[in-house]
Amino acid sequence: MRIVFAGTPAVTLPALEALRRSDHEILAVVTRPDAPSGRGRRLVRSPAGAWADEHGIEVLTPARPREPEFLERLRSLAPDCVPVVAYGALVPPAALEIPKHGWINLHFSLLPAWRGAAPVQHAVLHGDEVTGASVFQLEAGLDTGPVFGTLTDEIRPTDTSGDLLDRLAESGAGLLVAVLDAIEAGTARAEAQPADGVSLAPKITVEDAQVRWTDPAFAVDRRIRACTPAPGAWTTFREERVKLGPVVPVPDGPPLEPGDLLVERRRVLAGTATTPVALGEVRAAGKKPMPATDWARGVRVETGESFT
Repeated sequence: MRIVFAGTPAVTLPALEALRRSDHEILAVVTRPDAPSGRGRRLVRSPAGAWADEHGIEVLTPARPREPEFLERLRSLAPDCVPVVAYGALVPPAALEIPKHGWINLHFSLLPAWRGAAPVQHAVLHGDEVTGASVFQLEAGLDTGPVFGTLTDEIRPTDTSGDLLDRLAESGAGLLVAVLDAIEAGTARAEAQPADGVSLAPKITVEDAQVRWTDPAFAVDRRIRACTPAPGAWTTFREERVKLGPVVPVPDGPPLEPGDLLVERRRVLAGTATTPVALGEVRAAGKKPMPATDWARGVRVETGESFT
């Protein structure tokens, strides 16, 4: 099929590569506009846009996909289908109607679970043991369209959202190509999502990523893994914000009040509502991530000091 791909972050790249190696022809890539990045606030192409530039493929960057100029260009390209992975903007009905086979979305959950912008993060945060990916027909509702196919993956006890998303992006790319192949062959069959089991996964904010030391150890562990690598779990020490990497619950650790720090020779413990957790990496403002023991030695953590 002649396709136009829509996607933005790095997680789209496995799908783009799989489609490039398939029999489908990528006419253009639709992605979010270049955004300022770094200390110089230089405008930077999205990973999907940069990939398209590298392969000599047209890049479309509408501020909103309802813009007349974008809709006209999409009509002129006349794609058979628009596969979508993490595009990052709502697609209006006027754009959905242009391709013969519509827009086909690869979503990183087992729909109807975790509809929305952050399905992987919410699956980790809520302690799901199994998740997956779904390929479905995009429609006006939020991730409500009929599903062509799914795959499942176990959420491991140490998985961060980044770990899990990397695996699902790779396996989901194959599923997306298989669905497009079936659509072209006329053998694809989509099934309506069940009415039961619906849950929502809104974007995880920086405020959501603040560690709550009054939570039990298992919940502290989940929140930090869910927010890794983005937006990054954080807490405050001496009234300054520090980011934390994944921690390890220590069920047999010494009793500590929530947030209290205990520096030992080979580990740094922080108290929770239940048992302590051993810190992994700590990143102070303006610094690179470092092992917690190095951070504790550098700032000279004193007895009785706490995260807040």
